Amino acid sequence: MVFSSILFLFTFLPISLGLYYIVPKQIKNAVLLLASLIFYAWGEPVYVYLMIFTIIFDYSIGMIMDNKSANIRKRLFFLTLIVNLGVLFFFKYWGFLLDTINQIFNLGIPYTQLPLPIGISFYTFHILSYFIDIYFRKAPVQKNIISFGLYITMFPQLMAGPIIRYTDINEQLSNRPVNQEKFGIGVERFIQGLGKKVLLANNIGYVWTMIQAIDVGQMSILTAWIGIVAFTFQIYFDFSGYSDMAIGLAKMFGFDYLENFNYPYISKSVSDFWRRWHISLGTWFREYLYIPLGGNRVPIPRLFINLCIVWFLTGLWHGASWNFVIWGLYYGLLLFIEKVFLSALLEKLPVFLQRLYTMLFVIIGWVFFASPNLGYALHYLSVMFFTAGAPLIDSTGVYYLYTNFILLIICGVCSTPFIHNLYTKLIHTEKSWIVPTALGLNGIIMFLSIAYLVTETYNPFLYFRF
Repeated sequence: MVFSSILFLFTFLPISLGLYYIVPKQIKNAVLLLASLIFYAWGEPVYVYLMIFTIIFDYSIGMIMDNKSANIRKRLFFLTLIVNLGVLFFFKYWGFLLDTINQIFNLGIPYTQLPLPIGISFYTFHILSYFIDIYFRKAPVQKNIISFGLYITMFPQLMAGPIIRYTDINEQLSNRPVNQEKFGIGVERFIQGLGKKVLLANNIGYVWTMIQAIDVGQMSILTAWIGIVAFTFQIYFDFSGYSDMAIGLAKMFGFDYLENFNYPYISKSVSDFWRRWHISLGTWFREYLYIPLGGNRVPIPRLFINLCIVWFLTGLWHGASWNFVIWGLYYGLLLFIEKVFLSALLEKLPVFLQRLYTMLFVIIGWVFFASPNLGYALHYLSVMFFTAGAPLIDSTGVYYLYTNFILLIICGVCSTPFIHNLYTKLIHTEKSWIVPTALGLNGIIMFLSIAYLVTETYNPFLYFRF
């Protein structure tokens, strides 16, 4: 079940909200936990037992760790790291490892490819955050198993984040305001995220899907660029729209999540891009891995190693495939070059050139991310950059440019703060017609989104597999 579905919008969400608001405060967390387990089990009934085991096991380890000696705490800390990372490795990376071994050594080791538990990369990072925070005493042990289970499984962020650090939400698990104002803000944020996902991501994503179905050897340079630009917009509106919906849903239940995107396509450097894109993941790796490794305050060779470690794992976190690993190392190398050599030079360039430079390298990165394998990515890049002997323009490229030109312009404008700033300025104007106008605009977005979901079948979610 995804947020952008009729089942979720008209059945699961109304029932969950209704029950949540009519029960006493003392059992609101229990109701939300039950709803989250049902949400998880809807897509994968078998794996709900894995989720329940995870909650009970990790809660028990946390309770045992409380007030124990440093030696026992350390052993239990490493035990839970091994168990939780082991589960993640088994489901997500075991097949990848065996495939790699089979290819390198020309073997035929058989294995059964198991379905990937939904959101396992996200909720594993929640668990690791919890244990790192309580081990280093940044937060107290959660002694209420309902609250602990809710932190791990809460459905707004279960499948695609944002990744919530335990220190950021610990107090909210036991004490949070649930009021009409916050609920209204949440509804508005959810609708805007739904519009991003359904009206923008789905439509521009269909362009990429159609172009990707073409043999790369038959593409023109224009077609290849239109395709990857379409994917560039699709993944932004798809993921940021889902994050907006998650943040909005959390507010409806009284929680405040940190922002996950900050208009990354207006970035002035690759470093700036990663301060604006998937902020919760970048924060997680920075706080729990990069800074403990020494961060920037190390000699240049060690800085290079630190960045390679962090970005190798960032790429691997996204997917069990070599193109994701290359994608991660690609950014590690770019960030190293920027930090050591380019930062002063970039600051001297006009803003337009800074943004052009950034988007060029971001788009190249998306080729690795979007491709089914490394060979496909390299072939696609060779077409884009005139090294494959492809024609500059063909009828297919002209067709996709002509039929989607307005959509591309709309996506470009909506990926900047322009519309948001205009809307914010509008609703803060003290005029009597502002409130009905804002309600009307959000109502139109909701109506169009539902109409699309009813009439169209193309409704993918790119981060669902992570």
